[in-house]
Amino acid sequence: MPGWFAVAGTFVLSMVSAYAFLRLRCRRTGAPFGRRAKWWAMTVIVLTAIVSTGIGVAAVAVSDQGTFFLGLVLPSGLWIGQVTADLGRRRARARLRALAAAVTFPLRRLYERMGDDLQDWCDARLEAASKTPQRVAEAAQYYHKQVATRLRSKQAGEQLNRWRESIEHKTSIIQLINLDTTPARPHARLQKHPSTRDLGKYSADDLPQLAERLETEAQNELYLFLAYVYRLGFHKLLIYPIRPSGYVRTRRRPLADRKAD
Repeated sequence: MPGWFAVAGTFVLSMVSAYAFLRLRCRRTGAPFGRRAKWWAMTVIVLTAIVSTGIGVAAVAVSDQGTFFLGLVLPSGLWIGQVTADLGRRRARARLRALAAAVTFPLRRLYERMGDDLQDWCDARLEAASKTPQRVAEAAQYYHKQVATRLRSKQAGEQLNRWRESIEHKTSIIQLINLDTTPARPHARLQKHPSTRDLGKYSADDLPQLAERLETEAQNELYLFLAYVYRLGFHKLLIYPIRPSGYVRTRRRPLADRKAD
């Protein structure tokens, strides 16, 4: 049987390894250590370390092999399980399958909480930007500028740019409608971008209804933009519009006090 020092060392090594492989598993999925997800992430890491250490101790008892290597390798099941699922393979070893089964429930909860964190993050930024259509377009420009030069994937950059251009195009038509223009001008503007070129989908006869639909679509596209950015790992973008650094929020006085003045 291994000594307590070896067991403790294996457990710590398994914790570090499980943390690294969990990060790898959740890449481009969300933030495993967000406000709601972090407790389930820690549960997955601790559970993985316990199972890995237990298997390592059992291996030493049977074959007198070192536990440190097993503590480093076994948590890779967190990542290997994801890879094999994505590729449709069923070739993981029995020990890795058992490890994956042991953490299935915590992982499921982790993904649910990661989804909640993503939604909260996007909702906060969408709510701040949805005061006016122009602000939606400005927010898309701001967030695109923050991430465009930091993207590693050309495909991701192209997708974000398509959403940004579509949002700007639709808000420009809304601004045109707000000028009390004739239906002919918005109709012509609809034809200038692929996202609004389908005349069966958009009608310029009822301009208020058209403006309302375009505004809803622009907001939905901004949400998709934000969710995509979040999954790419940009979790710390400031909410637009940004308040001045010297901004101090003051509480409004009760109505009765203001009437008394």
